[in-house]
Amino acid sequence: MLDYVIRNGLVVDGTGAPGFVADVGIRDGRIVAVGTVEESGTTELDATGLVVAPGVIDPHTHYDAQLFWDPTASPSNVHGVTTVIAGNCGFTLAPIKAEDHDYIRRMMAKVEGMPLVALEDGIEWDWTTFGEYLDRLEGNLGVNAGFLVGHCAIRRWVMGADRADQVASDEELAAMTALLAESIEAGGLGFSSSQSRTHSDGDGNPITSRHADRREMLAFCEVVRDHPGTTLEYITNGCLDTFSDDEIDLMATMSATARRPLNWNLLTVDSRTPDKTARQLEASRAAERAGGKIVALTMPTLVPMNMSFRNHCALFLIPGWGDVMGLPVEERIEKLKDPAVRAQLDELAHAESAGVFRRLSKWSNYIIGDTFSPTNEGLSWRDVGSIAEEQGKEPFDALLDLVIADELRTVLWPKASDGDAASWEARVPVWEDPGALIGGSDAGAHLDRMCGANYPTSFLGDCLRNRKLVPMEQAVHWMTQAPADLFGLHDRGRVAEGLRADLFVFDPATVASEPATLVEDLPGGSPRLVADSIGVTRVLVNGVETVVDGKPTGNLPGTLLRSGTDTVTVDTAAGA
Repeated sequence: MLDYVIRNGLVVDGTGAPGFVADVGIRDGRIVAVGTVEESGTTELDATGLVVAPGVIDPHTHYDAQLFWDPTASPSNVHGVTTVIAGNCGFTLAPIKAEDHDYIRRMMAKVEGMPLVALEDGIEWDWTTFGEYLDRLEGNLGVNAGFLVGHCAIRRWVMGADRADQVASDEELAAMTALLAESIEAGGLGFSSSQSRTHSDGDGNPITSRHADRREMLAFCEVVRDHPGTTLEYITNGCLDTFSDDEIDLMATMSATARRPLNWNLLTVDSRTPDKTARQLEASRAAERAGGKIVALTMPTLVPMNMSFRNHCALFLIPGWGDVMGLPVEERIEKLKDPAVRAQLDELAHAESAGVFRRLSKWSNYIIGDTFSPTNEGLSWRDVGSIAEEQGKEPFDALLDLVIADELRTVLWPKASDGDAASWEARVPVWEDPGALIGGSDAGAHLDRMCGANYPTSFLGDCLRNRKLVPMEQAVHWMTQAPADLFGLHDRGRVAEGLRADLFVFDPATVASEPATLVEDLPGGSPRLVADSIGVTRVLVNGVETVVDGKPTGNLPGTLLRSGTDTVTVDTAAGA
């Protein structure tokens, strides 16, 4: 008898091929039959009218901390995600010395929006090496999870606080590469780093990886090359706006040196800036010429992101705003009352130097969310433009007056500037480009600001019933086999005999996502945004139900994915 049989479903197998009606038989966590299955199963599901797809693989998450208090990786799990890749952007919780616990916690709170109280109360911090960190998670996962080794942790271990802003000496570089090798041999999937100007630590200083030189970056890539089943992930200033020639050259050389793919996050597409999109994808072309492979992650949905003038968010990253937004709240309020300061901030937000953050300067488009002052009663869910017109003020003045009345606590929802029909049409050729990959949810990070974890169901619903920009089979391929191929996950990402039984069963007539809502369920009572799914009938991880009719079962059948064991080498030079 089989453990589980799914009968009469439309199998969309992850390859992009047309779906076909078939049964799927499962035994010992693997798919053993696809077709007509005569043998009965201990558990059977009639999937007539439903789609049976591979589980979604999310290539860019920050579940490094959350999995300790929430091993199900919610809300990703209820949207069909069965595998997550974490340890991105150079930020990991290991290797770590005991004296650096507070520093790493505050850095993660600053750069990835993880509440400090949750990091303090939700984790025991009882590991030192990267291998010990992985061992703490092994056997207690509701999803399959793989972790890259972060640059910042390695640099902090070797160079400490005193030399964080220095170029590494030969001795320090030798120690760091040895530490990376040790961490990868323990199961790390590869190396991740950030040299983005937006990333500062809990003290407001540039993260230490921003001070690494080219020599250091390529030395790490040589370590990755020498270990099977590994990969690279990298964030740089150009990821925010437009790559420089030097950035493209470094990224291409990193991939060619490692002989491994390098992915970066996040390529946004706006119909008004087609040259920018083409320039970002030029990095992929340059890597191909150099014998490497660069893949831009790009989201198939618009992820709403709330903001406030009180808590760190994208507004704080507008060039020139830091002097005001970095002040204590009371001092910040006094500055924001000053007409001269207002004029300066408004000018900076609209300046060419603001780059990608210029999109935040359309003050009239902001939707007011929760308010907290009697003065603002009745203004929730109205746009600033209409409020300003009603009050006879300029939009920026109206916005600042409103948030000051709330002691800067007002929740703001900026309208997407790239939600026009032309931008959606422009995304299709990007999705189809071999230099791009669907993904970039940032799930597990910026918890009270955004919720990108719901992109699988949102994208599928859009493909099936709304814009219908691409066939469902293609959308499934981009979220399953494509990321499996990128990371060398050889036995996941498809519905085929012999592969792991990671499956996503959904109703094509209804699959979608509920709107994001704020809940206070993190350790210490901190808030986060979550979204429920619609039309998700079953999610199976390694053949075990983790979601039934949209609700988690509590089962924890996930696997800790280790390089060279659960991954095979994707050698970018193999065909050269």
